[in-house]
Amino acid sequence: MTDVTIKRALLSVSDKTGLAELGRALAGYGVELVSTGGTAAALRDAGLAVRDISELTGFPEMMDGRVKTLHPKVHGGLLAVRDDAAHTAAMAEHEIGAIDLVIVNLYPFAATVAKGADRDEVIENIDIGGPSMVRSAAKNHRYVTIVTDPADYAELAAALESKAGATSLEFRKAMAAKAFAATAAYDAAIAQWFALTDQQHHFPPTLIGAHKLVSTLRYGENPHQSAALYVPGQGSAVSGLPQARQLQGKELSYNNYNDANAALELIAEFGTDQPAVVIVKHANPCGVAVAATPLAAWQAALACDSVSAFGGIVALNRLLDGPTAEAICEIFTEVVVAPGADDAALSAFARKKNLRLLLIDSLPDAGRKGLVTVPIVGGLLVQDRDSGMLTDDMLQVVTKRQPTEQELADCRFAWTVAKHVKSNAIVYAREGVTAGIGAGQMNRRDSARIAAAKAQEAAETHGWGAPRTVGSAVASDAFFPFADGLMAAVEAGATAVIQPGGSIRDDEVIAAADAAGIAMMFTGMRHFRH
Repeated sequence: MTDVTIKRALLSVSDKTGLAELGRALAGYGVELVSTGGTAAALRDAGLAVRDISELTGFPEMMDGRVKTLHPKVHGGLLAVRDDAAHTAAMAEHEIGAIDLVIVNLYPFAATVAKGADRDEVIENIDIGGPSMVRSAAKNHRYVTIVTDPADYAELAAALESKAGATSLEFRKAMAAKAFAATAAYDAAIAQWFALTDQQHHFPPTLIGAHKLVSTLRYGENPHQSAALYVPGQGSAVSGLPQARQLQGKELSYNNYNDANAALELIAEFGTDQPAVVIVKHANPCGVAVAATPLAAWQAALACDSVSAFGGIVALNRLLDGPTAEAICEIFTEVVVAPGADDAALSAFARKKNLRLLLIDSLPDAGRKGLVTVPIVGGLLVQDRDSGMLTDDMLQVVTKRQPTEQELADCRFAWTVAKHVKSNAIVYAREGVTAGIGAGQMNRRDSARIAAAKAQEAAETHGWGAPRTVGSAVASDAFFPFADGLMAAVEAGATAVIQPGGSIRDDEVIAAADAAGIAMMFTGMRHFRH
């Protein structure tokens, strides 16, 4: 059996979008409509003839609607193998009629949780009969068509039209696959709520999640790798790049998403109090600045490492204006992320057809909680998101010299940036601008030297009398295991240091700082980023 003519349909939906139109389309093919409660009422309000489920089963809906479709005359009509003599005999003996089409979407469990409902209401929104019908119909897709998403009603109508009121096996197989994914995602949301909210497990005994495909990407990190973008199946509580509006340019690549997300995560650290610009290359910041205007912040961030900025990702925390957009267009830029853009900015970018402009509604909360995962061979690593924030009571001055107010501000700025630099991370900063960034080295001394070399190159490029590491603060994402990394920073001109502390050689490092006459603070928190 390949094509199946739809003679009887069972409809039971929470989301009634498109229900009346679908009901009319089915009635046009002479399909008998069987329905439950509110769905039946909605169909009748649309002027359609509907048979109540209680008439089909011979039992009333009971227990506040908890029991209405859990009946042999429903599931027998769904699960019967139509060309099996024993099944057809059982149907005849018990007066079970075949059900050819099921239109079901489930109680709004995730929406109920999201609105902050109490426990009793959440429990009542766990659908039982709906998933049972969906699974029965999907299992028996050789004979039964199952549709769970109102977005597929138009495709169903087209399928019926092409087959004069029947559906093909290929269509039923596709809808069955989608139906099982829908019930799996639904159960995952319930399991997650029980584990994380109700039972308050930090790491559940079974980690369950469901994600929905947004798009396939051109390729992954490299052309020989395939890639795709997914979002949480029940919707994301945080708005980010998948929810951004892309105004121009070709589709984003895997690397574009990865790098732009790194830029967005860092720019979120600065809030919206003062204009800030972040430039990212290969998931590492190569220039960060805060200034009086977005244009000034862009110019300062770019000056830190204009070589690395070529082909980079730019993120702003303020509306993108015309002058800033014009300046960004002077170099090759892959992606710009901003919370809005004025007409002048849009006009400037329109001349750069390959530049992607992503507009976000708001910056994500830099201190938000959550779990992050990393696959490894044979397993999955799971940890808390690094939402650690520096507070005044964490700062401990360990040197004889106290930092000045400007050094303290520069230390805080450098520390914020270092949190988003691949380990081993060293960041020099002065007056709200990165002076040099060293990332991803196998030892901290090399990171300090690379960052200083970048600062020296910037000074030569722009004709400055000295690199901006002179008089700067330097942040280290983890402790200095030896004094050599600290001394490399001192040689570059740093006068203040912020680091976690905690090395067995802390006394040696502190003594070296005192001998150099610089100020040093411990935070007691590290920000490894692998």
